[in-house]
Amino acid sequence: MKQLFYLLSLSAILILNACSGQKKVAENSQDLQRPAAPANPTQIISEQVDLNLENSLLWKITGNGLEKESYLYGTIHIIDAESFFWPKNTMESFNKSEKVVFEIDLDEMSDMGNIMGMMTKVMMKDGMTLKKLLSDEDYDIVNEHFKEMGLPMFMLEKMKPMFLTIFAEGDMDLASMQDPDNATTKSYEMEFYELANNTEKEVFGLETMDDQIALFDSIPYSDQATMLVESIKAGSEAKDGEESELEKITKMYLDQDISSMVSSIEAEDSELAGFEDLLLNDRNQKWIPLMSSYMKEGPTFFAVGAGHLAGTQGVINLLRSVGYELTPISEANE
Repeated sequence: MKQLFYLLSLSAILILNACSGQKKVAENSQDLQRPAAPANPTQIISEQVDLNLENSLLWKITGNGLEKESYLYGTIHIIDAESFFWPKNTMESFNKSEKVVFEIDLDEMSDMGNIMGMMTKVMMKDGMTLKKLLSDEDYDIVNEHFKEMGLPMFMLEKMKPMFLTIFAEGDMDLASMQDPDNATTKSYEMEFYELANNTEKEVFGLETMDDQIALFDSIPYSDQATMLVESIKAGSEAKDGEESELEKITKMYLDQDISSMVSSIEAEDSELAGFEDLLLNDRNQKWIPLMSSYMKEGPTFFAVGAGHLAGTQGVINLLRSVGYELTPISEANE
């Protein structure tokens, strides 16, 4: 039940990090803007796609008129610090790039005003609360879960349930997040962001914070509430000695098995069943023209969730369908 976390958690993590005092501000941030997205993004579907991609998190992008190569890297938004690793060729590819493009522009989070603005947008509208959405029994389950995490319900009562599901699914160590030197988890985005700041690379985004938060409004609150309760129940019902969902996803990531990651999202019993286009495919397709614009300007390092890479409408096949050549360069050992 962790698919939502590694598909749509970056905005939530950044807000939480900033509020807990971990925000990293680029000293040399500039007033830069991403290329404008087309009003009606083309529905890019190739008749010949590779559904069995190599196990690789890092891909070289060439062809289609590019003068210099760019790179595509699949991230995982949160990983146990002991499991964190840099795949082969990552640093070399990063250093060759002139700019870094994330799902969202992390420089947006350097302004506390932006953060506070986002906090208001994760709240439900029209006076809706979790208490109104859930049965007494389910409300008690949610209340107890967040109480154990050190988050009292009065802080969460009006938040959109999907936002809370991300917190519930993420296995975030809130205490360690306030002590970065002893953190038990890491974020690939934040590691790349720090590297970009240290090397004075420009930072951009394929979406805005508003774009990601708006997705929370595209799913009815009642469905979001059901997703929240089911996620918490699934976590509490895990049997002793049984591999957790996060452990399964981490293993896929360490194996660089991007095809299995997207297959878990598209499975019939996935928590995202019925919402794949909204949360995955539509976003991937909107990214392609923007990625092309960035690459035409110069060598670019794209760092987006690994769940977006593979599949019929994954970023790799979509880029290939418009003429780019993508080559795996961090293949995992079999």
